[in-house]
Amino acid sequence: MSWSSAFRASRAFAVLAAGLAAAGVVAFDNSRFDNVAIYWGQNSYGATHSDVANFQKPLSFYCQDDTIDVIPIAFINKFFGPGNAPVLDLANTCNTTGSPTFPGTGLLDCSFMASDIQTCQSKGKILTLSLGGGGASVGFQSDSQAESYADTIWNDFLGGSSSTRPFGNAVLDGVDLDIEGGPTTGYAAFVTRLRSHFNGASKKYYITGAPQCVYPDASLGSTINSVAFDAIYVQFYNNPCGLQVFNSASGFNFGIWDIWARTISPNPNVKVYVGAPASSTAAGSGYQDPATLANILKTTRNRFPSFGGVMMWDASQAYQNNRYDAAAKKALVAAGGTGFTFPACTAPAFVAGNNYPGSSQVTFNGYIWESKWFSSNKPSGDPNGDWMPISACAGDAPSGPSGPSSTTTTSGGSAPTGGSCGGVAPWSSGTVYTGGQQVSYNGHLWTAKWWTEGDTPGGAAGVWTDNGACASKKREAPAYAEPTAAPGTRPRSSSRFFRL
Repeated sequence: MSWSSAFRASRAFAVLAAGLAAAGVVAFDNSRFDNVAIYWGQNSYGATHSDVANFQKPLSFYCQDDTIDVIPIAFINKFFGPGNAPVLDLANTCNTTGSPTFPGTGLLDCSFMASDIQTCQSKGKILTLSLGGGGASVGFQSDSQAESYADTIWNDFLGGSSSTRPFGNAVLDGVDLDIEGGPTTGYAAFVTRLRSHFNGASKKYYITGAPQCVYPDASLGSTINSVAFDAIYVQFYNNPCGLQVFNSASGFNFGIWDIWARTISPNPNVKVYVGAPASSTAAGSGYQDPATLANILKTTRNRFPSFGGVMMWDASQAYQNNRYDAAAKKALVAAGGTGFTFPACTAPAFVAGNNYPGSSQVTFNGYIWESKWFSSNKPSGDPNGDWMPISACAGDAPSGPSGPSSTTTTSGGSAPTGGSCGGVAPWSSGTVYTGGQQVSYNGHLWTAKWWTEGDTPGGAAGVWTDNGACASKKREAPAYAEPTAAPGTRPRSSSRFFRL
């Protein structure tokens, strides 16, 4: 990026920021609990309807009120097209039939959309570029290819400069990864390279992802575990863990994603959105009527501190479904946009050796858990295990039927209150640990390099990394193995309906 380009981008951002302040527009705040993200670009309504008058409208049409906060523009559905350039598809708005491409490439020139993008941004909304989608041809062969591609995206769509900018002088606010197939190589390197461009930029940029609710996600799981995301839009539809099983402990698994957000994600402040279809024709399963969705959002918001709001597929469907998005926003605002109070740990503490019938509830490690079926096993973060976390909680649990609870639970909260070892369990010779889990031992914090049992931290086996003395605050480590995928639970390869 040249100095003159950087100066122009900086000046444009300063003008935009001043305009927002003068107009009293509230800028996007990723820390809130009431954000609405809604995909635009694929004319999903047109995939199942023939009334052309109600097909997808221009982008600015969806920015006329305060309902929507984030708009991922979907999709770059092929990473390397003619001329090795990205391929952009925006259905009935900008396509190869009605719009030109840049010479020597298949990249559409949609520069007529620049004013729409800037209009939405002037109203405090962020607009990101979504890569992937169901059936997309995406993926990298190496980290170096991914890094080079990050440079391309930065120059063509974000704060860089090039002669092939599809949206002209409009500068998008970040990148969304909706990766639903293809190789998993390179995505961490791609995000890391983008972050290097973001550092020192004149505006805030965001990285988001849209994993399936089946945990861990087959396409993005390793990436979101290794590099920081600002938010993830979990697709609770077209999956066995979708909104249709919200009241089933063996189904809806937002609690597993909350554990991921608080103990595994490199970004301790990552927000997790409930992804929902915006009408019954937007997805194969998971759609809920407005009142039911409102209850799901309110309940989840009050139970889990990582909750960030709702994601919907897509804008065209929501608007034709009696402003489904507005109904959800109203429920979120009523539940409260800021602040989180941990619910009390009202369930009895888990007691080792006890037998628990299905639907039993216990408190363990800062969560209330519900058994999916008969179990005598300890609750764990394994989504294929016997228990599901149904709420984060704080405070001592009531005593269990055969022993005190205070020694088997920890207080809730997003971070320990002590030093680096606060909230981290002492090492135990009889406990199995997996790579990444942490323990305290002899006044130090230790992290397991891989699976281990009975190997003393600092001992000859060398399986523990010494993170230093317990002197500074540290995020609480998980007290359970990182989840693994269950056989036969891979989501549908195409999770959304769209039409050209």
